[in-house]
Amino acid sequence: MAGIESARLKGESRTRWLLISPALLVVIIGAIAPLLIIVIYSFLTPGPTGGVDFTLSFDAWTRVLFDRDVFDETLTLSATNLEILLRSLTLSLVTTLLCLLVGFPTAYFIATRNPINREVWLLLVTVPFWTNLLIRTFAIQDLIRNEGIINTLLLKAGLISAPIQMLFTNFAICLGLVYVYLPLMILPIYASLERLDRNLLEAASDLYARPFRVLWEVIVPLSKPGIIAGAILVFIPSIGTYVTPILLGGGRNLMIGNYIELQFGQGRDWPFGSALSLTLMGFVMVALLIYIRHGDTRGHEHG
Repeated sequence: MAGIESARLKGESRTRWLLISPALLVVIIGAIAPLLIIVIYSFLTPGPTGGVDFTLSFDAWTRVLFDRDVFDETLTLSATNLEILLRSLTLSLVTTLLCLLVGFPTAYFIATRNPINREVWLLLVTVPFWTNLLIRTFAIQDLIRNEGIINTLLLKAGLISAPIQMLFTNFAICLGLVYVYLPLMILPIYASLERLDRNLLEAASDLYARPFRVLWEVIVPLSKPGIIAGAILVFIPSIGTYVTPILLGGGRNLMIGNYIELQFGQGRDWPFGSALSLTLMGFVMVALLIYIRHGDTRGHEHG
């Protein structure tokens, strides 16, 4: 009997592996293999006309933060690389914060409407996703350029005497990122607020809690999962964005996504581009670990 049971279990195990093998193959080919290639490239030397030369080198990783002097090979902090990394991180964090400040009240407003109106508002929030990202970015460009709608209205109103330079600045990039990724903040927060027990709000009011205290001590803690999920959904794509800095930053305010593209394109320095790509992935992993840690904390609290 033991032998029959063991054979049965082995057969079930083989069946499970056969069933999941297509998914495993897709993951290996589509995710693990490209990542492994990038990791290997980051420890090689650049080829003479692009590509890589299969000679082990740690120079690409060194150049992420340092510049090497061509004469005595001393290392100094790379002002350019640090500026790009800091700009990417700062703009992504500011974008996430602004999306939260705008997205939370918007999500709360939608969640407190009646079901019919709620569906209409949700539809309006998702409408931008029906349009290509490139077109939406061009729309922002037309709004804030010197001859754009905003400057034209301000000039006609007499509030300014000359156009305000908004395009090709960090402000323009941040504005574009907020516009593009705001729905990704609203929807998770709405999902949390929509399930909120309204009896808790009434109980807090019955206990003479002021509206701000109800918001801060009842609504915000209960919507925390949606806030964290929205922050992750906004931060991750915004730190690696490519189109928005090119169109709204004018190529002068590069973010790390643009810098990576330059290394694989005009720079023909694939090892350095690979090291920068893995650095970007490190930022993303830190954000995901923060999200997982908060999730585990909530799980322990409920336990």
